Amino acid sequence: MRIQLSDHFTYNRLYRFVFPTIVMMVFTSIYGIVDGLFVSNYVGKLPFSALNLIYPLIMILGSVGFMLGTGGNAVVSKSLGEGDREKANRIFSMLVYVTIGIGIALALIGILLAPIAAELLCASEKDLSTQEKAELIEYCILYGRIILAALPAFMLQNAFQGFFVTSEKPRLGLFVIVLAGLTNIFLDWLFVAVFQWGLAGAAIATAISQCVGGVIPVFYFARKNDSLLQLGKTVFDGKTLLAVCINGSSELLSNISASIVTILYNAQLMKYEGINGVSAYGIIMYASFTFAAIYIGYAIGSAPIVGFNYGAQNHVEMKNVFKKSMVSMLAGGVLMATLAFALSNTLAQIFVSYDQALFDLTAHGFRIYAISFLICGINIFASSFFTALGNGLISALISMLRVGFQIVTVLILPIFFQVEGIWFSIIVAEILSCLVSVGFLIIYRKRYHYA
Repeated sequence: MRIQLSDHFTYNRLYRFVFPTIVMMVFTSIYGIVDGLFVSNYVGKLPFSALNLIYPLIMILGSVGFMLGTGGNAVVSKSLGEGDREKANRIFSMLVYVTIGIGIALALIGILLAPIAAELLCASEKDLSTQEKAELIEYCILYGRIILAALPAFMLQNAFQGFFVTSEKPRLGLFVIVLAGLTNIFLDWLFVAVFQWGLAGAAIATAISQCVGGVIPVFYFARKNDSLLQLGKTVFDGKTLLAVCINGSSELLSNISASIVTILYNAQLMKYEGINGVSAYGIIMYASFTFAAIYIGYAIGSAPIVGFNYGAQNHVEMKNVFKKSMVSMLAGGVLMATLAFALSNTLAQIFVSYDQALFDLTAHGFRIYAISFLICGINIFASSFFTALGNGLISALISMLRVGFQIVTVLILPIFFQVEGIWFSIIVAEILSCLVSVGFLIIYRKRYHYA
């Protein structure tokens, strides 16, 4: 039975509605994981480190798609809640076309500036020989340029993840992402393990799979369909686009912040542990992306429900969804932190069983990092919740403070505790961010009637 945004949501109905989006986000996180797995085991430690160094920059550019998708979802779902389907489709179409245009522009800029970015990212490495460092830089440029060629499709994929939910077609969105993820896995195996194309093979596999995830939805929404949205003629609305960008800026900042923090972590770990530190953190980030994807998927999946009921002024259902979401974030935090701690050795074994020192460093770091999963879900949900309510300012503020806390802690704690300070910095940052998130949720509860 089809679940509609206007329904009353029990736990069962809520989880069934957001589940496809959660799986979508998990499969999205698989891109970097699969590349890293094959490159680490079939190509070598140096190309693997290059992938980990350049990938955050690619995610920064791709996060513009998240901004347009999440910010646009709030506007589109609110219009649907108000009963204006024509307006919703007009805004949806404009955002898809704008995403394609911005994606092409950013791809060209990224490809042009890739050598400069690679030089800067590798600047803190001092343990490699001159030749090895030159190879590291070339690997960064190679992987980055191939992936950036598919950036418009990657941005579309990010934007459509939310729009599939708003259109009441989360299962179709799940199918597209699963298909893209399976394409990536198969092509990584074929290009890297069988054809032995090295790092370039992994990049090509990911670029093709991103095209699968970004282009198929365009064809679906462009034809007549039974969803709430359809791609068609539109007019450019600068005022609405600005509102969408402001409202979705928190998600943009969240993704940019994650990438910036990753770059800082890499620089700090390269300083204390060299290439091993970068490789270990890369593996931890792969696992972190997957765990965080569950929280993000829930936040994106539940946002249209919040936006719809806010537009319909259904305060009873707002309170219902908010309460169930907070309980879910708390219970999920305990479950995921426990699971992550238990899987630390297995994770390290899968990626770096060939290097005992790297194995020990990775497993130890992830056991500490796992503690942050207890509370990061509250911060992710709070930011997305305010975006769904149309309050991009508070949402952005939560995201900005979250990244600020992470930057400060990863720069300061290693001064006193060296490598241990790097691992523990994420925990301290998430605790401080949680205090801010809960504070805003308490302050605005009467204004939006969700508690």
